[in-house]
Formats: sequence, structure tokens, C-alpha cells
Amino acid sequence: MFETVIGLEVHVQLNTKTKLFCSCPTSFAEYQNSNTCPTCLALPGALPVVNKEAAIKAMRLGYAINATVNHSSNFDRKSYFYPDSPSAYQITQLHKAIVQKGEIFIDLKDGTQKRIGMTQAHLEADAGKNIHEGNYSKVDLNRAGTPLLEIVSEPDMRSADEAVAYLKKLHSTVRYLDISDANMQEGSFRCDVNVSIRPKGQKEFGTRVEIKNINSFKFVASAIAYEVQRQSEAYEDGVYDQEVFQETRLFDVDKGVTKSMRGKEEAADYRYFPDPDLRPLVVTDEMIAEAKKMPELPDAKVKRYIEELKLKRYDALVICQTKESAYFFEEMLKSGASAKASVNWLNTELLGRLNKAGYNITNSPVSASKLGELVSKIDDGTINGKGAKDILDVLMEEDKDIDELIESMGLAQVSDDGAILEIIDSILANNQDKVEQYKAGKDKLFGFFVGQTMKASKGSANPQKVNELLRDRLS
Repeated sequence: MFETVIGLEVHVQLNTKTKLFCSCPTSFAEYQNSNTCPTCLALPGALPVVNKEAAIKAMRLGYAINATVNHSSNFDRKSYFYPDSPSAYQITQLHKAIVQKGEIFIDLKDGTQKRIGMTQAHLEADAGKNIHEGNYSKVDLNRAGTPLLEIVSEPDMRSADEAVAYLKKLHSTVRYLDISDANMQEGSFRCDVNVSIRPKGQKEFGTRVEIKNINSFKFVASAIAYEVQRQSEAYEDGVYDQEVFQETRLFDVDKGVTKSMRGKEEAADYRYFPDPDLRPLVVTDEMIAEAKKMPELPDAKVKRYIEELKLKRYDALVICQTKESAYFFEEMLKSGASAKASVNWLNTELLGRLNKAGYNITNSPVSASKLGELVSKIDDGTINGKGAKDILDVLMEEDKDIDELIESMGLAQVSDDGAILEIIDSILANNQDKVEQYKAGKDKLFGFFVGQTMKASKGSANPQKVNELLRDRLS
């Protein structure tokens, strides 16, 4: 039996207005090579200047994950030649990064948490983009110089599930912190996966393989599963040393396999040396104070929802998975809705309708305050659940006043004792045989009387009142 060892290197594009070392904008999908200048084109004589906003956002992540934030850090040159890197090197932080030694706690399926160590998070400049068209290749350097934060984990994950849980937690965290939009489709959040196996009980790690640039949680899980199987079979067939060696591989999403890309470079291959154009990055007290300004993070929200709102841990985790759903939920509470009812109506009723209609929580046609108002009408007995669902269906199509819909659709719930008793007495009078059977001990008939009463009231009777009055009459 083998143990899987996984470490992740996640590249997060910081949502700064300008690039890491120049004033060119970082806007997405602009005309090719329009967001460039002598600095990001690496023209002779152009000098880089560090983007203060990028440094603050890197520091903010550091404080959020209990890391060491270095008040002085250094930039290095990492030499390699690709067409999308006009300078033939990348400015990064190898020897002393701005953030070091942090931790992230992931939630496992058995309800426990696991600590994943973070080696460092360092600032670096992104490369451009190669565009291949037939027999020609073009280079768009709009992205060259865009600020990246590379977050390097310790090899603490032991399964694809743990790796995906770590990625989702990190993705959620950077979005809560508002340091990146973390849009995986646009490449703002992508990762390299390092995978190895070792016989259980062995202390030494096996040969590590790196799978580059995966931009979806699903593909990360698939790539790990394939690579673990490939390495395990090679070990069992006695060809591990011939087939598994330190290299860089790519994941073919169509075939679900990893393919060899190139031999894995060592640090010496990149000829790292301190960047001569950049002095050490020394942070100020003002930058530290700014970096420490942050919202309530997912773990703190989950804890508060469990302790103060008495939510189940699972429900709190689902609500807090994205900042959008958490903020939507809290806006519902401000409208007077109860916490437990809000969880159900947000996670089940609204999200089910949004998915079916092709919407998401950010462009929902039903606002948080409107859904909160609807839930509060259920809480106070104005309408019942069935009527609320009918109203929600209408609100998905057009924004209307809830009180007017209750009246026009005849959904007001009857809570008047006299009106409900009149219906109950009629039901009991018409079913004397069943009344006798109930009194003789056939308790299950109580549900029959409730159903008949609700049917006679066309669903408008308050179910709680119906239950109370029925028990009183039958006793």
C-alpha cells in the first residue's frame, strides 16, 4: 500500500490597478500589447519600481493565515528564456519572501479539521501570453509584469480530496480578503501540483512530479488521481526508476492523463541572483496598519454562526464557502428573517431556482432583502411554506411587492381560531367513523384530519394552529 504526498504552488493574480513594477494597467481582455511600456517590455535603461498596493495585499494574506510577514524582503532574478518573457528572466522572491511560514485549516469529510502548512508566499511578475494560430505564434505582453502572489504549501496533503479542500479554502480566503478576483477561467487563480508516492511507513519522500497550470478544482482532482495510479503501477511493475523521475508534466483535460513536458529544473538551472535594480522591500508602519484591515474571515464566520445563530456546522460551512453567499445570508437576517429558516430558503429554494435559470448569487433577480422579507412572513405566520414558494417563483420573473402578491394570490394564512374551528368541526362531523377509530387508539389518523383540514382551507390555514385545535377537539 502506498501513501500519497501532495504539495501545491498556487499563483494568485493580485487585483491591483497597475502592474508590479510599472504603471501599466492590469485590465483584462484589452487589445494585444496595448498595456505595455519600456519597463514591462524590458527595454534597455527602464527601471522597475515596486507596486505598494501589491505588497500590502501580500501582507494581508500573511496576517490572515498566521504567517510571518517580513518587514524587509528581497527580489531575485530567475533566468529563463521564453518568447512571452521579454527580459529573459522573471523578477521573484526566492531567498527572502515577503510572507513565510503560515497555516491554513481545511475541513475534512468526517467533520474534523487538518492543518496545512504554508512555506511562503512571494511576489513575482507574471509572463505574457503566447497565441498559436496555425503555423504562426504571436505574443501578447499585456499580462507581462502583472503582480502574482505565489503561495507554496508544505507537502502536507495526502489525498486529492485534501488538495481540493485546501484549494477551495485558499480560493475563498483570497476572495474574502479582496486581494484577487480568483477567476479560474481567466487564469487569476491557477496551481501547480507536486505529487509523489511512498510505501506506507517510509519516511523518505518518493520522486516528485510537478503538474503545471491547472485551473479547475475538478481537473486538480483528476490529475492527482491519474498521476497516483501511474506512479503506483510503475512501482508494482518494478519500473518505478525508469518511468517516474523528477519532471514537469501537463494535464490533458480531454483524455484525463498527464503528459511529460520537460525535465524538472533545479534552482541552479534558473541561475538565481539578487535583482540589481531593486533594493530590499522595506514595509512601513502605515503599510502594516493598512494590511491588517480585513473583514471577518470564513473560519471566524463559521464559529460565530454556530455559537450565536445556533446553526449546524455543515450549514455554516456551506453558507461561508463564498463571501457572496455569506453576505447574502447576513442581509436576509437584517430583513428580519430567522437564521435557520434563512439557511434553508437560501441554500435550497433560491439556489435551486438560480441554478435552473442559469443565474448565480451575484446576479440573482431576487435580492437578499426581498428573500429575507419573504422568510420573515413565514416566520410570523402570515403565509405558509407552500405559499412562499409560489411567491418566490413570481419574484424570479419580476420584482413585486410581497404584501401585494400575498393579497392578489390569496395566500394569506388563516390563524383565526374561529375560522379554523369551523372547518375542523365540519371535517370531524363528516368522518365520525374515523373519529371513533382515533379515540380507540389509531393515532395515525391524526395526519388524515390535518390533511383534510388543510385541503378544505385550500392551504391557507396555519398548520400549527390546525394541529393545536385538532388535538383540543379530539381530546
